[in-house]
Amino acid sequence: MKALRKVADGLGNMELCDLDKPLPKDDEVLIKVMFSGICGSDIHAFKGEYNKQIPLTLGHEFIGIVHEKGDKVTDLTIGDRVVSETTYQVCEKYVHCLAQEYNLCSQRKGLGTQVDGSFATFVLAKAERCHKLPDTISNEVAALIEPLACCIHAAMEKTHIHPNEKIAVFGPGPIGVLMALVVKSLGAEVTLIGISKDAYRLAKAKELGIAQVIDSQTIEWTALLEERTNQLGFDQVFECSGSPQALQQALEIVKKKGIVIQEGLFAKNPVPVDMSLLLNKEIQLIGSRTQKTSSWHKTIEWLQTSTIDLSPVITKILPMDQWEEAFRLAMNGKELKVLLKP
Repeated sequence: MKALRKVADGLGNMELCDLDKPLPKDDEVLIKVMFSGICGSDIHAFKGEYNKQIPLTLGHEFIGIVHEKGDKVTDLTIGDRVVSETTYQVCEKYVHCLAQEYNLCSQRKGLGTQVDGSFATFVLAKAERCHKLPDTISNEVAALIEPLACCIHAAMEKTHIHPNEKIAVFGPGPIGVLMALVVKSLGAEVTLIGISKDAYRLAKAKELGIAQVIDSQTIEWTALLEERTNQLGFDQVFECSGSPQALQQALEIVKKKGIVIQEGLFAKNPVPVDMSLLLNKEIQLIGSRTQKTSSWHKTIEWLQTSTIDLSPVITKILPMDQWEEAFRLAMNGKELKVLLKP
């Protein structure tokens, strides 16, 4: 089978390799991948900014068909259309695992980060982490379920969105746009914030129904806060860009006693935090790490009940042998979600 692998540390060092098809263990399924999305963490891995186990097949946002299954798998059938949680292995014995907060297990191994992922013809997944899909969710939109689950986790499990709240979202990439759409669906007034090079993405977000989009490099913040929040500041701010400058701006524009949720992954750590603002405004700064099983259930339910069409978020689909072009497009700021098709 074909697999797109990070073969060495540093910038690039990725190859489309020929590998043997893996065999599922008793509790696993072998999934034939239909589509797999390029995530920001895959881009960090490409750039050599994000430590992964190497060599490794990247990719973790995917939809596929159950091709083979282990002897102890009873809830899935050959031919089932599924998505899989990114969690592959956890300790299952300490406090977070016992609470099904697998995203916080210190021994967690994830698809595309510690074990081979979905930029391949086939991917192995634990059967208990797979979710069968209803016919109402298209194959392409199903490839968005993993990043959407990250947004659902942040917006529905790490905080609570009240109708008519004033919410700002930094970063008009795929996560930021999906976050803005989720927040809007919960009845809040959302403002999506990017920078000048994000002009295409901001325009695309506007087409998707996010009416208030802002270029932070041209806006006058005092006027923005006066117009959108009566100078009080935003009730909550989601930082989805992984930019230290955006985190600083988030702390500046959130209201006193407001909430800032850090969703974006930083390329370099540690990141400075303005503790004076945090202290003097009594801001709650909340980290949101990927998703957990409950997030996936809520995401699939949201997709079945929401009137928002997410298909325009997917702006390019390329065959996997054109992965270099796909990564170039994903990094140039002129696409939202780019999918690879094995």
